[in-house]
Amino acid sequence: MVQLDSKQAIQLAKAVIKEEASAVLDLADRIDDDFIAACKLLLNPAGRIVVLGIGKSGHIGRKMAATLASTGSPAFFISAAEATHGDLGMIGKQDVAVLLSNSGQSDELLSLLPPLKRLAIPIITLTGNSESSLATNATVNLDVSVRHEACPLGLAPTTSTIAMLAMGDALAIALLDARGFSEQDFARSHPGGRLGKRLLVKVADIMHCDNEVPNVRSDMSLKQGLLEMTSKGLGMTAITDHQNHLLGIFTDGDLRRVLDTNVNVNSTLMQDVMTTNCHTASDHQLAAEILELMQKLRINSIPVTNHNNELIGALNMHDLLNAGVI
Repeated sequence: MVQLDSKQAIQLAKAVIKEEASAVLDLADRIDDDFIAACKLLLNPAGRIVVLGIGKSGHIGRKMAATLASTGSPAFFISAAEATHGDLGMIGKQDVAVLLSNSGQSDELLSLLPPLKRLAIPIITLTGNSESSLATNATVNLDVSVRHEACPLGLAPTTSTIAMLAMGDALAIALLDARGFSEQDFARSHPGGRLGKRLLVKVADIMHCDNEVPNVRSDMSLKQGLLEMTSKGLGMTAITDHQNHLLGIFTDGDLRRVLDTNVNVNSTLMQDVMTTNCHTASDHQLAAEILELMQKLRINSIPVTNHNNELIGALNMHDLLNAGVI
């Protein structure tokens, strides 16, 4: 059984991280006119951005295409190997091709140059060799060369893939900024993610409505209020007048404080124990905004009112949790 030399492993891991970090920093000096030219080609394509690669560069290409797509640049990835066996038909005359190869001499990518040239589309390459066949045949080449791989053998793609990944991220973020891409735009392309829920879900989407809303009149007894709270299970009840205008709220916390005073639940009226001037939510507000308010106030439930202060719903922490806002 192979034994791990802990000291050697730590030293090697630190060396790898430092080497890769240094390689990424070196890229900053290469953000020049070629980078701007690449951005201009990618910013307003009539078609889509098609990223192609093979091997480890292919893995980086998949991530690059995904990042571009999620930040407002229509992009997808094609394996260079699959492209030569039919997937090249996915590329149209209005697209922009981005080819990734550290050596710049990958046979699978070189074989794509003639058909891409026939389409007369822009070709952007990310290579570690500016004199390579891919680089010299590109519309624009971005230099992602590194001094050497972090692998002690100098063989496994490590530093080179990190540099390529960083350049891809730099392109995506530059395009994001140029488009004025916002958090709301990001959320629309990530509706299933937590950010999407935080930026898209509104109070109206998750609040309790109609008969689900605990509500009693101000002249009802505390006992009736407690029965309403128990039946609706939101840990509170709203108190309204006969026109359904919100007058106050009564919560589980209020109940504990009231019971300490030995009140008579049959004779005490809700108007005598309710909390007036309570905080409310509007149905058009973002659920995340109300979550922030509830956390700040340390409350678990909140009534929802319209512009006339009429009770239209109720919301509690469980609703926010179930909606994925928390």
